[in-house]
Amino acid sequence: MGTVALRFGLSGLAAVLMFLAAPSADLWPLMWLAMVPQIHVALTSATPKRAFLHGWLTGIVANTAAFSWMRELLERFGHMPAVEALPIMMLLTTYQGLEFGLFSWGIYRVRQRTGWPMVALAPLVMVAIELCTPQIFPFYLAITQAWVPTVIQIADVTGPLGVTFVLVAFNGGIYDAVTRWRAGDRKSARGPLVVVAALLLVTVGYGRLRMHQIDARSAAAPKVKTGIVQANVGILEKWDPREFARLLDTHQRLSADLEARGAELIVWPESSYPYPLRRDMTYDFPEGDPRRVMRGFHKPLVFGAVTQTAGPRQTRADRYPYNTALIMQPDGAVTGKFDKVFLMLFGEYIPFYDQIPWFTKIFPEASNFNRGSTPASFSFSAGGRPYRLGPLICYEDIIPGFTRQVAGLNPNLFVNITNDAWFGRTAEPHQHLALAVFRSVEHRLDMVRAVNTGVSAHIDAVGRVVQQTASVDPAQQPTPEPVTLLADVAMLEGGGLYRHIGDLFGLLCLAALIAGLVTRGRRPASPPASRQPGRPASRRVRR
Repeated sequence: MGTVALRFGLSGLAAVLMFLAAPSADLWPLMWLAMVPQIHVALTSATPKRAFLHGWLTGIVANTAAFSWMRELLERFGHMPAVEALPIMMLLTTYQGLEFGLFSWGIYRVRQRTGWPMVALAPLVMVAIELCTPQIFPFYLAITQAWVPTVIQIADVTGPLGVTFVLVAFNGGIYDAVTRWRAGDRKSARGPLVVVAALLLVTVGYGRLRMHQIDARSAAAPKVKTGIVQANVGILEKWDPREFARLLDTHQRLSADLEARGAELIVWPESSYPYPLRRDMTYDFPEGDPRRVMRGFHKPLVFGAVTQTAGPRQTRADRYPYNTALIMQPDGAVTGKFDKVFLMLFGEYIPFYDQIPWFTKIFPEASNFNRGSTPASFSFSAGGRPYRLGPLICYEDIIPGFTRQVAGLNPNLFVNITNDAWFGRTAEPHQHLALAVFRSVEHRLDMVRAVNTGVSAHIDAVGRVVQQTASVDPAQQPTPEPVTLLADVAMLEGGGLYRHIGDLFGLLCLAALIAGLVTRGRRPASPPASRQPGRPASRRVRR
């Protein structure tokens, strides 16, 4: 009984350490040791099934803590009582926790077949899992190091999977060293420590070198003063027609102030323009029209709006609107549109929507949007020079593959417009920002983020958050005042090998894992780590 309790305790400990290492607790050093208890429990389990179950427990606990904002979302905006919201949240966290169950099962089985040390095996298994497992809310262990620039610079070659590799290899090396030391083989215990020290030295050395190079490139690049508007509008207030005129006026006044302070480009958040727009709109409304977008300022504007086809051109598919980013030039011309491609499940996209009309009666805030088909780039001029912007809507900035497509259009700056008001003052806005950091590193481009209730930010090309606002919840705080940022943004040509090779690093890790299994699959199984020297296998106690 004591051994069982210890295993559960170690599984829970690993989960707690991982959660505390992630935003918004941000105790990032814990991640360098967080997986050691999980590795120990997995390799000392009696069967691969038990290794999987213990790992799954770790994943469920860690994900439930990290995604606790989901329950609040369902209660506040899905109008669910806690007794209904909690099971739905647990469905998500139970699924996403499968990664850790697969990790424990994988290291148990592959260790038996190959005898590889954990310093090599553990990172290969984890990278393969992160590469291949579909997720509803994409995340990776690298998120825990988002605020450690020297560690994450390798992402311009490997993407976030490389950072995961280094983290898990370090954990695996510590496990190897401790187990060998405890077994009395102190000489060989140094080997894994040398490996992880060398790996960390290379990672940090590369990070410092690349930061120096990119900082020099950014210093020499032309700058555009970019104004970011965060109006701090509540999610229900945002869709109230009685508030439309006031909300538009707020954005316009803040933009005029930013222009007066020197802004050459202005960015509003996702769906910040309150009135619906026609998809064939090519020019701003007349001066006397209350729906006029640009009033009181005359700089290029990137903003979010709901757009829809109207009139005789409307088809069956056009019954649903689009979540759109637009760019409007100083003369009022709309010169670019981008429709959000990756829609939020149930918030913007409901599978089989036409077959389940009762769903929106139960969840009135749920809606169904049309999906965009391709990435886009926006053109504008500042200081007499032409530039290109790469628009990303909402959580598209946490999807490496899609951002890579946008980067392929050669923008000089990423622009993310987001509405995180759904999540209030929870960890989600900070997790969102942390994941977005990697896109700037991967493609060596600055990013500006305009977020309705925060966190709005300027991220530079080495992943530093240069400026940021606070995350607020208008429903739970005294009415928060609107805020703005004025960022001096470097207009870069971009770079990074990741743009060209994508997740090749992850694929190579997967290939190495498969090759090891194929070439060493007939190797006699090595004794499990739980077996004491000289103790026969038949006497091993099943746990």
